[in-house]
Amino acid sequence: MNIIPPADSASEPRPTKRVLPSTLVVIFIILAFALGYLSAQPVKKEIKGNSQVTGTHLPAPAYLTKDIDFQLFWQVWDYVHRNAFGRPLTDTKLFYGALAGMVAGLEDPYSIFMNPELAQEFNNELEGTFDGIGAEIGIRNNKLVIVAPLASTPADRAGLKAGDRIVAIDGIDTSGMAVDYAVSLIRGQRGTPVKLIVLSNGDTEPKEITIVRDKITIQTVQSELKKTANGQTVAYIKVVHFSQDTDQKFRAAWQQLKARGAGAIILDLRNNPGGFLDQAIALASHWVEQDVVVKEKMPEQDYQDYISVGPGDLSDIPTVVLVNGGSASASEIVTGALQDWQLATIVGEKTFGKGSVQDLQEFSDGSAVKLTIAKWFTPKERSIDLTGLIPDIEVARTREDIEADRDPQLDRAMELLQESD
Repeated sequence: MNIIPPADSASEPRPTKRVLPSTLVVIFIILAFALGYLSAQPVKKEIKGNSQVTGTHLPAPAYLTKDIDFQLFWQVWDYVHRNAFGRPLTDTKLFYGALAGMVAGLEDPYSIFMNPELAQEFNNELEGTFDGIGAEIGIRNNKLVIVAPLASTPADRAGLKAGDRIVAIDGIDTSGMAVDYAVSLIRGQRGTPVKLIVLSNGDTEPKEITIVRDKITIQTVQSELKKTANGQTVAYIKVVHFSQDTDQKFRAAWQQLKARGAGAIILDLRNNPGGFLDQAIALASHWVEQDVVVKEKMPEQDYQDYISVGPGDLSDIPTVVLVNGGSASASEIVTGALQDWQLATIVGEKTFGKGSVQDLQEFSDGSAVKLTIAKWFTPKERSIDLTGLIPDIEVARTREDIEADRDPQLDRAMELLQESD
């Protein structure tokens, strides 16, 4: 889900990646024009059509129905260069700012242009190591919220919970703020503080939380052997994030616990904000054999089916999947597939509802664009985006439970596996 602009119109983009935490043709065409005009004479491009705003069914404002005249771009460029306070200006900074503004014009919180520095930070996060507080953030009801705090990180230790609303970051109001811009404000050098104003679920007044940033290394898979009350051995496997090696680590964890006698699985996807699509498909393929794992729907196109890539080696193993409001994106893909095909019992709370598809494309200068291009649906064509997925058995885990180190969701999972023995 990435797209990245080349340094010049002749550059070839590097291969794209589909990422989920948490996104082309129209935008890419516009970008190609913009880049071309940096080395050519200004010309006019006429917009044909029915004066509709792209992606909506509302009439376009009058100024959007006019022809595109790139002379205006150069007029603004020249005016800024001649009059802006703080001259001389850096052309590269203005150029990247123009590209960022173009993508921001989509008014989609999950679409963003990233300069080379931000793009590198984004890739570092996907690979599992970065400096920050250790929390995935997203948009819910047009508000910036915590999707999931990662375990044993500054965010987790500060008490941030899935669903907490971030009202301000270092005094900057987050109203209407794009997700990735918010991420850039929260991230920073380890050892430095960031001040958040947070409104927690159930609270009427926000509170101020100061968190000291640290190096975040995500241990994507955690596992241990558990026993039910009647002595059944269970493999408890928590998948924290869908990074590049998640399925490999999952397989290693399962083989190790299986060798120690595990005959059932608890797959814990709570507070897992997502990651790489191919890793979600690979994980689900341990249960789903040669069938649809997830469907992708682009505007005015039929569903594209993503088929499992594995033998379904765990399809006969009793499985419970744990989810909550911090389970998003790739986590919801795995959950939806196992639920639709009745290959696992889903326990916990309704998932986050991050079902939009971002495409990430990297270009030769190191910059990137992450662009929303489609929506995800379960194999039975249930929508994921905004609605989330409802567990088969709903069990709440309150803030009081967490503070008292109680886990009624895990307890219920163990009971179910004991009953199935």
